[in-house]
Amino acid sequence: MIPKVVVFDLGKVLLDFDYAVAAHRIAEKSTAGVEESRFFIDQSPLLHRYECGTITTEQFFGEICQLSGFTGTSNEFAEFFSDIFAPIPAMIQLHADLRAAGIPTYIFSNTNDLAIMHVRRRFPFFANFDGYILSYEHGVMKPNPRIYRAVEEKSGHRGREIAYLDDRAENVLGGAQRGWNAVLHESPEKSRRALQALGLLPSDA
Repeated sequence: MIPKVVVFDLGKVLLDFDYAVAAHRIAEKSTAGVEESRFFIDQSPLLHRYECGTITTEQFFGEICQLSGFTGTSNEFAEFFSDIFAPIPAMIQLHADLRAAGIPTYIFSNTNDLAIMHVRRRFPFFANFDGYILSYEHGVMKPNPRIYRAVEEKSGHRGREIAYLDDRAENVLGGAQRGWNAVLHESPEKSRRALQALGLLPSDA
């Protein structure tokens, strides 16, 4: 069967990102060096808590200040921390092609409030989805099955009705275990071909 909806991961699928950019800017106003600053914001236990929604943005900022000695304002930190994204044009076009074909689409991301506020302001394509399943709003991160159920509840679809693109193998496996058409995103070309093979887009031939 042809899937009814397409679910996109955000980081490294539609938007590239580099925490090193933020780490350099944070370190300029901190007692911590660049590598130490990056540890606090990139896949650290502190970031995990923030992206699970167990601490607020204010608490996250407060802990960063304690750990790194950051002396800037909360607004400066918000800019440094979130301004790390760059669009992946071929994937944004892929999403636009799906929308033009009338296919509902969803964002499914392990992320945080500061990042999403920045993305909403900076990237217009982000408004063109039918729904958003974001870890910090659900209190749980991929690949926990609970957040996959949230996708099914939000979209009204399950199993083979869902096509899913993600760049992390463990997250793809989480979708596959629920019967989704789960695709490991490795390049825009491969992901387009995968959706073509599922009958969601016409072939290039």
